[in-house]
Amino acid sequence: MNRNMKKLVMMFMVLVMAIGVQAQELKVGDALPKFELNSTVYGNIKPADLKGKVVLVSLFATWCGPCQKELAEVQSTLWPKYKDNKNFVMLVIGREHTDEDLQKYNERKKFTFPLYPDPKREVFSLFAEKSIPRAYLFGKDGKLIYSSVGYTEEEFQKLMKTIESAL
Repeated sequence: MNRNMKKLVMMFMVLVMAIGVQAQELKVGDALPKFELNSTVYGNIKPADLKGKVVLVSLFATWCGPCQKELAEVQSTLWPKYKDNKNFVMLVIGREHTDEDLQKYNERKKFTFPLYPDPKREVFSLFAEKSIPRAYLFGKDGKLIYSSVGYTEEEFQKLMKTIESAL
């Protein structure tokens, strides 16, 4: 095999592996991955805490512009409506952030919902490989019923309607 052919084969293998990685992202109908969140500020969340609940997992980063828009909407619309619902759990997870990072961030933003750290992308990697913000909504049966990448007002309204019907 000549040098150019080896390069072509290698590029093809990388492409196949990249497509395989994309295929591992969660799809509607998939089960909520098993994970634990540990926060010195908000306490720990274990899989058992989520059983039988509608669970919203929101993945973000403090430097992400679209994430800021989505979290502002969560603060003004979603959180006030559902924070006291015992059948609903919202997990807002800071990709590559520590508790300390999130505390400093929240001093500026003044969010009233918990922000959980994921400093090594351990939780994020169970949901996706790249791109934020991401929202995943799981029904009471633990199956994914809605997901989104990025932020638009239309998608957020769709998320709100899906939460309402899941509850």
